Amino acid sequence: MSREDMQEKFDREIAEMGVRIKDADQVKVRGDVFDEVTLIALYKLVHKKLISAIGGSISTGKEANVFYGEEDDRGIAIKIYRIQTANFKAMGEYLMGDRRFSSIRGSRKEIIFAWTKKEYSNLMRAHDAGIPVPEPLAFDRNILLMEFLGEDEIPYPQLRVAEIDDPAATYREILGYMKTLFAVARLVHADLSEYNILYAERPYIIDMGQAVGLDHPRAAAFLFRDVKNINRFFSRYCDVQDEQEIMQEILGAARREP
Repeated sequence: MSREDMQEKFDREIAEMGVRIKDADQVKVRGDVFDEVTLIALYKLVHKKLISAIGGSISTGKEANVFYGEEDDRGIAIKIYRIQTANFKAMGEYLMGDRRFSSIRGSRKEIIFAWTKKEYSNLMRAHDAGIPVPEPLAFDRNILLMEFLGEDEIPYPQLRVAEIDDPAATYREILGYMKTLFAVARLVHADLSEYNILYAERPYIIDMGQAVGLDHPRAAAFLFRDVKNINRFFSRYCDVQDEQEIMQEILGAARREP
């Protein structure tokens, strides 16, 4: 069966289950997104009644596409990792050093499935620690469902283009998130920057697939890179703290946490 035939079959079957396609022009077959594996995973999530509507594209990143969706009246984000084109070799660096996933070996597909599970797990740990992240809802294969952060089907803007009410206060708030992520969730984001933070009256941390545990051999290096990225961005708008002092505070907060 061709991808086009699978897409038509999928559209027909989810329509019979009461799921609406809100933007048919954007939700259509693309070889690097809606392949056979992805359509099967999407069908399973629909069958579990975790998706009641599928809308248009929210964002297209290096590894994944994110679509707007709904679960009943609740907005959700449907993140689909591209099996054919995602850089699974780069993913391996973060997986193999993480004890939770260090045993993962095999095909591109298996690595991307593990990456999806890893992002779900990281988001859950961050959410449970009280950090404002999209609440993870479910995952299957290469698809992650999570809370939609936005209004009227439009996502909150990235920090890099947002109108920040009080840059100094927002800077301190993000540093606080980093401390909590490290000390309570026991994670380092490992790719934190103005591109992976949304802003709407407060900052929200997103894109946590690459986040690593504190026992990862490069956790400290990743943390320092995150600190440098945040300081680089906010130095345009307010005074920033010395990077080594920030590192000492974060490491100290982890030692004080029971």
